[in-house]
Amino acid sequence: MDEIKKNGAALYKDQSGTEDLVISYPYKINYIHSYAEDSKFFVGLTEGKLFGSKCRKCGYKYGTPRSHCMECGSATDWMELPLKGKVHSWTTCYFGSEEFLKETPFNLALVEFDGVDTPFLSRLVGAKTEDIYIGMDVRAEFKKTPRYLVSDVYFVPTK
Repeated sequence: MDEIKKNGAALYKDQSGTEDLVISYPYKINYIHSYAEDSKFFVGLTEGKLFGSKCRKCGYKYGTPRSHCMECGSATDWMELPLKGKVHSWTTCYFGSEEFLKETPFNLALVEFDGVDTPFLSRLVGAKTEDIYIGMDVRAEFKKTPRYLVSDVYFVPTK
C-alpha cells in the first residue's frame, strides 16, 4: 500500500488502485451529565459535607445515598453523615483508572460510621499499607478544588 501525505492528510492507494483519504484532526466534546436525585451528595462534597440517606419507613441508614430503600423499597430522605469513622475493611489497588495512575498503588477503605447501617467506599490517604488495620479511626478530608466527583472526598487516619 502506497502512502502519499499532503496538507495534513494521507492518501493511501492499495494494489487495486483504490484510494483512501485519511484525515487526522483534534476532536473535543463537552459531555453533559446530570446527577439528578444524587445532586445533593455531590454539592455537599463541595461544602465539606457527606450525605447518606435514611429510609422513611424502616429507618435503615445508608452510607452511600440512594433514593429508595434496599430493604423495604420505600423512599429515603437525605441525612448528613459524620466526618469521622472507622475502617471496616480495606484493600490496596495496584492498578487504577487514569485519574489514579500517578497514585498507584493506592488504598481503598470501606468506612463505617456510628449509627449508619452500610459503609462508605473511599480512598484512604496518608497511611502506609502496613499500618492500616480494621477499626482504624479515620476522618474525611475534601479536595480544595472540587470537581463534583466522588473522588472529591477521601479519608485520612486520625492521630
